[in-house]
Amino acid sequence: MSDDRGFGGAALALAFLLGGAFGALTALLYAPESGRRTRVRIRRLTEDLQERAGDMAEEVRERVEEAVDQGREAVLSAFDAGKEAFQRERSRLTSSSS
Repeated sequence: MSDDRGFGGAALALAFLLGGAFGALTALLYAPESGRRTRVRIRRLTEDLQERAGDMAEEVRERVEEAVDQGREAVLSAFDAGKEAFQRERSRLTSSSS
């Protein structure tokens, strides 16, 4: 269903992570803690989000590479099939005109 709107699983996961991050950040900012402790928690949250975003980017990169490889194989296969069909037809036409 999400594919109907052009959004894949990675976009949904990213939206979920960002929503969670903003919610956590809001909770930290309104929590009754000292400024130092809040800054430490925000720093840890930021580091965790950076790691998750890096992991997600790596997964997306791998999926894109796979899709490109599959597309390349399909194009090369179609090209070879067209070339063979052209050569067969050329041979047939050359032998029938002789």
